[in-house]
Amino acid sequence: MIIEPIDASDPELCALLGKAALPTDDLGEPGRAFFRFVDGGRTIGFGGLEAYGDNILLRSIVIVPEARGKGLGRRATTLLLEQARAAGARRAYLLTTDAGPFFEALGFEAIARANAPADILATRQAASLCPSTAALMTRPIEAV
Repeated sequence: MIIEPIDASDPELCALLGKAALPTDDLGEPGRAFFRFVDGGRTIGFGGLEAYGDNILLRSIVIVPEARGKGLGRRATTLLLEQARAAGARRAYLLTTDAGPFFEALGFEAIARANAPADILATRQAASLCPSTAALMTRPIEAV
């Protein structure tokens, strides 16, 4: 699998996020980087990052329905974490309403929002786009 940087306005990204009921309102705002995951010449998914110093917010990780259940989501998340580490991040955060077990298997743990850094809590994802019931999860990036 390879990872390719893409523009936030990529129509495939927007369409797949919409179908997965993931937020699209803030894709074009500054500080975000989005990527296409390609396997065997086919787009199999997308993911994004928002960098905040040593912290990174993983967002919008989605795999096309026909490629799910094959371990590609795990590989895609690892590739995003490698991108984050290369950018200088040391800790990753994410918000999820239904993928907690998937991310726990990748070393993420749920934390109380009060324990997150202020810059992560101030993101549109945490402040308004994701419901307050979404789990906030974190893990160090050193051991990708």
